[in-house]
Amino acid sequence: MSGEPENLVLEYLKRIQAELGGLRDDVRNLRDRVSGLEIEVAAVRRDFADMRAGFVRLEHRVDQMDGRLERIERRLDLTEA
Repeated sequence: MSGEPENLVLEYLKRIQAELGGLRDDVRNLRDRVSGLEIEVAAVRRDFADMRAGFVRLEHRVDQMDGRLERIERRLDLTEA
């Protein structure tokens, strides 16, 4: 009779160990997926930073063209009094 409880405990420990192995695999999988997401978020941030820099360059060019247009209007006396 004393052998049965030991076997029962051993069976439960084996089940727990198998479950922990599955959980370990799940955590490893989740960690890999989160790492992938972090890489993707960093790439999106870089893309947004590049887009912002592009917008800043465009804004600068528009400002330059605006200044040139004002000079042309002044030279041609097209400005409103």
